[in-house]
Amino acid sequence: MFYFMFLLMLVPHELLSSTHVAVISPQDPVLPIGSSLTATCTLAPGLGLQAGSLFWTLNGLSVCSSSYSVLSPDTLSVTLHNLNGSQQQSGDNLVCHGADGHVLAGSCLYVGWPPEKPVNLTCWSRNTKDLSCRWSPGGRGETHVRTKYTLKYKLRWYGREKDCEIYSTGKQRYSCYIPSNLALFTPYEIWVEAANQLGSATSDITTLDILDVVTTDPPANVQVSRVGVLEDQLTVRWASPPELKDVLFQAKYQIRYRLEDSSEWKVVDDVGNQTSCRLAGLRPGTVYFVQVRCNPVGIYGSRKPGIWSDWSHPAAASTPISERLQSGSCDPKPGEQNSTLRRELKQFFGWVRKHASGCSGMSIKLYDQWRVWLQKTHKTRNKILQDDNS
Repeated sequence: MFYFMFLLMLVPHELLSSTHVAVISPQDPVLPIGSSLTATCTLAPGLGLQAGSLFWTLNGLSVCSSSYSVLSPDTLSVTLHNLNGSQQQSGDNLVCHGADGHVLAGSCLYVGWPPEKPVNLTCWSRNTKDLSCRWSPGGRGETHVRTKYTLKYKLRWYGREKDCEIYSTGKQRYSCYIPSNLALFTPYEIWVEAANQLGSATSDITTLDILDVVTTDPPANVQVSRVGVLEDQLTVRWASPPELKDVLFQAKYQIRYRLEDSSEWKVVDDVGNQTSCRLAGLRPGTVYFVQVRCNPVGIYGSRKPGIWSDWSHPAAASTPISERLQSGSCDPKPGEQNSTLRRELKQFFGWVRKHASGCSGMSIKLYDQWRVWLQKTHKTRNKILQDDNS
């Protein structure tokens, strides 16, 4: 319609002085994809124009004259077959022109599908005080015509039906936000209705308790730092989300990390509710990216876990460069490495995996002591070799 109004500005003033220049019928029809349409352009009397001199355009492109029919000296029709979905929400522009190209009248064609049952309805709550829901259009998804989605909710047994009113736009337009006035300890029934001028459809009903869909913002202030000179460890620290300051909430955390040049993440599941963790067994002299997320648990005594938050913004740090890598000339060849040391190292890691995992403080403390001893041993050995070489 905006396109038509713009073109109408190009019509000569003497034509606009008339009450009606021309009329297209039907005006702004809504049609299913694949259908046919016959439209007519009828001239106002006294214009001195003939129907046979007119022509049609669709979205600015001329329509083949073989589809025209002169019905009377002042009426020209056009027939369009097998219409495709509208290219824009404002409709496709069907325009009737005079012989000199001036716009005489216009109509918008809305061509699309009736909506199908919305799917994938999911909801979550921040701190039990609000509710956000999102869904996906069903079937083919895009209807090509303006479709209204309405999220409805009510208490399961005795509540009256309500409409969600705060809808998102853009890429998140299939979502809605309920900011307050929610009941706890009572399940809600939630569903989505879709409707346009070609039909309507309703999603399945989702039943949920607010306490079962609680989530938080990602942990904040994630920091990654080295552990002294230990070349295969990093410490990760973070701040709890503000929602967890409520004493009724507990949390468990999860960490994932990856090499700078890799897209594969390694996940640490057993962090528990602490806000720091030691990562061990890393590559020396390597940059690692680290993220943390949170899951609220034990809400109001509930045993059900909440919903994992999004991952935090990535933080990065590099492990120290091993002195053995820096002094390669003093490092024994692979075939000359001490087999007893390799066997003891394998046994040590086997013991760690068997008796402790993830971020266990006891195993890390013993491991630190062992690593310091190992590094001192290498320094002593390297010094002796350098003295011998000199």
